[in-house]
Amino acid sequence: MFVRRTRRARQQLAGSSCLAAMMIACVLALAGCGGGSKANASSNVQNCGASKTAANVPVEVEIYRGTVSCAAAMKVEKNYAADIVSGSAPGSGGGGPVKVSGWTCQGFPTPEVLKTGDVSKCARQGTEIIEILKTSS
Repeated sequence: MFVRRTRRARQQLAGSSCLAAMMIACVLALAGCGGGSKANASSNVQNCGASKTAANVPVEVEIYRGTVSCAAAMKVEKNYAADIVSGSAPGSGGGGPVKVSGWTCQGFPTPEVLKTGDVSKCARQGTEIIEILKTSS
């Protein structure tokens, strides 16, 4: 059965779709300009450099809390990405926690990534390594 829409109904539908698209664009823009990563709020954060996630997304690796060398942090994050690519991570798309050389690593859900910029966290004995979406300068 074919439902026939009047011209007015089609215009209302088009207007609603446009409004929804504009709202989504505004939310994404605000997420990019928002409070930023919680790691940026701490004065003791150590930036270790650029890396890429398992999905090849550019990120910055930061030591948010505790003490660990940047070389060790980068190695943990690289191994975490490799475990996700190899299918070793539980959950859909590697969403579950993964043990990497004594560290527990887990990705954040998309709404949190959009809100904070934090992509994943690896933690061990109070030390936290965070991957943050890389922003263009």
